[in-house]
Amino acid sequence: MCFVKVKYQLIKMKRFEDQVAVITGSADGLGKAVAFRIASEGGHVVLFDRNSELLERTVQEFNESGMSAKGYPVDVSSEDDVKTAMQKVETIHGRLDIMVNAAGIVGPTNTKITDYSVEDYDHIYRVNLRGSFLMTKYAVSIMEKHNYGRIVLIASIAGKEGNPGMAGYSSTKAGVIGLVKGIGKEYADTGITVNGLAPAVIRTAMNENTNPAQLAYMIAKIPMKRLGTVEEVASLTSWIVSKEASFTTGFIFDLSGGRATY
Repeated sequence: MCFVKVKYQLIKMKRFEDQVAVITGSADGLGKAVAFRIASEGGHVVLFDRNSELLERTVQEFNESGMSAKGYPVDVSSEDDVKTAMQKVETIHGRLDIMVNAAGIVGPTNTKITDYSVEDYDHIYRVNLRGSFLMTKYAVSIMEKHNYGRIVLIASIAGKEGNPGMAGYSSTKAGVIGLVKGIGKEYADTGITVNGLAPAVIRTAMNENTNPAQLAYMIAKIPMKRLGTVEEVASLTSWIVSKEASFTTGFIFDLSGGRATY
């Protein structure tokens, strides 16, 4: 029997070489992991986050690792912030190929709607849903000039199935899903795709303050019986925003460890 010795070579992918990507909520957590993945594959990443101090450290970390990164302090709920920052991106780079909106907040947990303050609801709406709307609006306005773009909005399994005790989070993430489906259809005959992710609980700093009973309830509903990781989020997202993902738009990708029922 004759065996042929094959030499295997690790090929470092450059799927995003010379592409420009804006990622929100990217000073830490999901956004940072997505930005790192895109930058490590050759993309020029622009990080938006309202935590300016943490943002500066993250940009420095990326640059010291040999990756191309800039950062702008941006509150995604502010139209002035979003519009100004996106104009800077277009002025400097001349284009926008990718936008991932990972900025989001959980808000009150383990709280019945009768105890849920209107102030809390308005705050979570402004960040989660209004922020998604603003980022999509201004991303598309740049992308349509070049008839190409990839947009991903981070929704949640809570937006599909509803988590009791989380009225604000569940309803605003459901709104994000509706936004993905609607805008995806609006631009389906162009080179711009709009998709979303519906993660179950992912291990990030954002859920460190989640009520333990609420967190236990959500993990118990995951058939894999564990939290997801930011690396798993980044892996799936990086495919969705690549040129390979050319025939999918208006779709919500499951990232729930088997929890999703549709």
